[in-house]
Amino acid sequence: MRLCSNTILAALLGGAALLAPAQPRPASTANAQTTPGQAPPLTVDTDPVRSPDAGPTPSLGPLRKQGREGYILRTDVEEVVLNATVLSDNHLVQNLTKNDFEIYEDGVKQNILSFQHTDLPVSMGLVIDNSGSMYKKRPAVNKAALDLVEASNREDQAFVVNFSDEAFIDQDFTSDISKLRDGLSHIDSRGGTALYDAIVASADKLAADAQRPKQVLVVITDGEDNASTLNLEQTIRRVQQLSGPVIYSIGLLYGNEMDRGEVRRARRALELLSSETGGMAFFPKNLNQVDEIAGEVARDIRTQYTLGYRSTKPTSIPGFRRVQVIARAKGMGKLEVRTRTGYYPNVRPKQTAESAQP
Repeated sequence: MRLCSNTILAALLGGAALLAPAQPRPASTANAQTTPGQAPPLTVDTDPVRSPDAGPTPSLGPLRKQGREGYILRTDVEEVVLNATVLSDNHLVQNLTKNDFEIYEDGVKQNILSFQHTDLPVSMGLVIDNSGSMYKKRPAVNKAALDLVEASNREDQAFVVNFSDEAFIDQDFTSDISKLRDGLSHIDSRGGTALYDAIVASADKLAADAQRPKQVLVVITDGEDNASTLNLEQTIRRVQQLSGPVIYSIGLLYGNEMDRGEVRRARRALELLSSETGGMAFFPKNLNQVDEIAGEVARDIRTQYTLGYRSTKPTSIPGFRRVQVIARAKGMGKLEVRTRTGYYPNVRPKQTAESAQP
């Protein structure tokens, strides 16, 4: 299944995303059959359910309809849900209560309506660089990705995206480790690095198909984006528009393969993608550290607090809303809270009396 990258096949209208029709592969695989509810075989190449558009971008295609269902729109969700990690001196804090938290949106204190601190199952995308420079690194990276899944909640569902110039879903949502291993084994390391397109298309995939409300992307790459249609700002904006996943990044930026400028830009991009969504960016010094980092990511995901509130600002008001979460507990000193920095509301269009009539 090919995730749309260089050819964007949908347009964004106030946060709406469109289904794109499937595109057949060559005759040798185009006739493969699937049963209802079953993911297409890995030999079948289809376009994704969501395209990585994020506002004005080049090469936008026309709006497309999907069968009799018409245009597929995101449902309006008034409650804002935040997944938060709390640290004290870089150690996870796991004994806080609802009363220990405060949430501010654009500087205005919000009323916390829901609070959970349980090991919630997640829908996870494993987004793995498959460009030419990754060939020798993939065995160690694949092992770390599988170890991360095995260290996670048994009810988690994950999909595998391998990307170079384009992004491919080589395994759809599953909890089966053997299927994920097969998806990761599709190593065809060549071409460039369309990191941003792969992230946005994967976030759109989660928005469309995830069965778990908590969503995560784990991104592993060894270089700077050099092939995407989108830029970094558009990528972050699109993920925020989706109220999208927490992004954990692992940048394999060691060695002499890139100059200092490339390393600096690649590191900054991964740090921003992670910090803006509430995740973390890791930069191991060698491949041996990747497996340890995968375990840390799994622990972070499983120990987060989940808080929900209904914004005091009407949903009819557009624009980015900055969110701050503060945690305080007696005798615990200063606590660091890591969560997404904000979101774009799913704005409802104003309804006139004429349009409201059946």
